[in-house]
This record gives sequence, C-alpha cells and structure tokens, in this order.
Amino acid sequence: MSLIVQKFGGTSVGSIERIGHVADKVARFTREGHRIVVVVSAMSGETNRLIALAHEIEDRHPMPREMDVLVSTGEQVTTALLAMALNKRGIKAKSYTGSQVRILTDNAHTKARIREIDDQRLHADLDNGYVLVVAGFQGVDEHGNITTLGRGGSDTTAVALAAALKADECQIYTDVDGVYTTDPRVVDGARRLDRITFEEMLEMASMGSKVLQIRAVEFAGKYNVPLRVLHSFQEGPGTLITLEDKLKMETPTIAGIAFNRDEAKLTILGVPDMPGVAYKILGPIGDANIEVDVIVQNVADDNTTDFTFTVSRADLPRAEEILDSIAQKLEARGVRADNRIAKVSVVGVGMRSHAGVASQMFAALAEVGINIQMITTSEIKISVIIEEKFLELAVRALHSSFHLGKEPVDESAA
Repeated sequence: MSLIVQKFGGTSVGSIERIGHVADKVARFTREGHRIVVVVSAMSGETNRLIALAHEIEDRHPMPREMDVLVSTGEQVTTALLAMALNKRGIKAKSYTGSQVRILTDNAHTKARIREIDDQRLHADLDNGYVLVVAGFQGVDEHGNITTLGRGGSDTTAVALAAALKADECQIYTDVDGVYTTDPRVVDGARRLDRITFEEMLEMASMGSKVLQIRAVEFAGKYNVPLRVLHSFQEGPGTLITLEDKLKMETPTIAGIAFNRDEAKLTILGVPDMPGVAYKILGPIGDANIEVDVIVQNVADDNTTDFTFTVSRADLPRAEEILDSIAQKLEARGVRADNRIAKVSVVGVGMRSHAGVASQMFAALAEVGINIQMITTSEIKISVIIEEKFLELAVRALHSSFHLGKEPVDESAA
C-alpha cells in the first residue's frame, strides 16, 4: 500500500465535469489500495477574478493581509466540491483548508514560506480510510492569519505535505504530459524528458519554466521526495524528477531551454563608485520584499558606476519608485526602466564536464542577429537577457544548436 500525494492544478479542476474526472482518477487509485492525499488549486481563472475584484477597490496596492483572505477562498471552493464528488462515488473524503491542516508559515503575506506542518490529524484520518483533499497555496501564520504562498503555491503545498507525511511519491497533474526540453508551443520539435534531475528542474523552474514552482522543486530536492509530472487527462509515464545518481542514461550536456517573459530591467546611472553602494541600492529593494535576479555593474573612468538589475514586471512600478528615491540620495544621474526584455537559459548538469557550452550558445544567438544585454551563470546553467521581441527566435535557435529534439544516446548500453 503506497501513500501518494496528488496535486491537480486549476485547469484540471476548471469545471464540475473536470472535478468529476479528477474524482474518478482518485477513486481508481484508492480502490487499488493506495492511500491518497489530494492537493487542489482554485478553478481555472478564479484567482484572477478575485484579484481583479480587489483592484476595483484599491488599484495600486491592495492590503496584503486582506488579499490573502480573499484569494485563499478559491482553493477552498475546489476542496469542498472534490470531497463531495468523491463521497458521491463511495469514497470517504474530507476537505481541509491550510489552517485546518495547520500548515504554519511566516507572515510574509502573498509570498509566505512554509515553516512546518502538523501532520497528526492527517495521519489519523488516513488511518481511518479517508482520502484527504487539501487546499493548496495557503497556510496560516503563528497569529492565525491566513497566508498564501505566491503563484503556483499549490505545487509547494503538495511537495511539503509529501515530505511531512513521508509519501512514496508526489504526483503533479497538469495540462502537459511531462517536462519538455522547452515549451512545445514555441518549438515544434520539443521532446518530453523521461527523467530530469532536481538540480536541472530547479534551474529550469527558476529561469522561467512554468511546469513547477521553484519552491516545490526545492522542497522535493531537500527531502528527496520522488516527484512526477503527469497529464490530468491522458495516460502516460510523465517525467520523473530524481537525484542525479539515479539517472540510468548518460547525462546529455543540456537538458533543456528555459525562458521567462516576466522580466523588467532597472538601471541607476552615475552612482559614486565606493564601498557599500550596492547595498545602498539593493537594501531598500530587498526591504520591500522585491526579488532581484540578474545584476551587472559597470564602472566608468570618472569613478562612477551604472548599476543594472532585473526584477519581475509586477514589481517594476514599486522598484522604480524606490530607485528614484535612492537616486536622489546618491546624486545619481537618473534611473532607466525597461519592461521589454526576456531571459533565456540553457540548463544541464552535463555542463560540469563539457566545455564550450557558453561559446556555442553565444554563437547560436549571434547567427540569428540577437544582441545579449546581460549574462549570468551557475554551475549548470547560462542565462542571457535579450529584447523580448527576439525571445522565440532565440529559443528555437538554441534548441536546434544543442540538438535537443533528438533522443540522447544511452552510452552505457554500448
């Protein structure tokens, strides 16, 4: 008897008919003898609808605490409906909100992080034969305030529950049948990966791949939770996300191409080049809970520097407002903002043992006339910032250059 955590996204539960389909799938697993915990998102479009209502009242900065109370209701609706559908099919089921489970988080509203999970009640109900239907995306802080985990937070809920319950597998059901070498909507020849390492998936998620939320992959890697991405409405093996040493096939140099349109660039011009200036710029940005991604600093001959960094587009207005204030204090020449950029990344653990990946990437982009604005690297990825209008051309060029449409050769079988 296996304990499985299954997560279904908004598309999977987007209508009563689809909720019924999910109930049929969960019932089948239950009748096969598995113990099941289901984590669900809000019905497709519901979170956006709730956010739009909030912005009708307060256009610029709705109160974060009240936003969490508002948007958390979407998942609660889905949990109740799925529990009803399961009980109608003769499967004992209970719905839980994040606070009922007591998914304890910090108090960073709209971007909360999970601290611990009280699994006693869940184990008791599992032992009594119940399927547990848990609202994803939400928790509660130490003062009892409802919190939410940010976009895609239901993935994190599922993996965190799987870790706490020591589940045999965490299955993420979505509208794709696995993790691809890149987005199939951009590249016709994109190929589904049978397996990918936690490290590669973490980089792809952080660089813009929308299959899984980055914190979900972090949890899975930290606690070694077997993680599988599957299609909600099609049968198939999906993609297994696992440890590097569990991969059977010779690891290819590049696993995939990730990209992100949700990028904006800010530059503060003519800042005095002196110790501590980076902190004076980024400290207030961090204090506003704005995440900074790529950073470039260029020092001029007149002992000034132009300091450039990227943030998400949603954070751009607030970040620009803060940076304007900083520029006045530092007597900088001004601030420039650009929300027409994108990030493209090549990712692969094989980069550790293969030279020339960067030169091949830059050559492929140069061949199609794409200028690189910023570059950042890690041990298993290289990312570049380019003009957004060239994004899809860049992805296709890189996918072709690294031959990602071809099945890798299993050299161990030779």
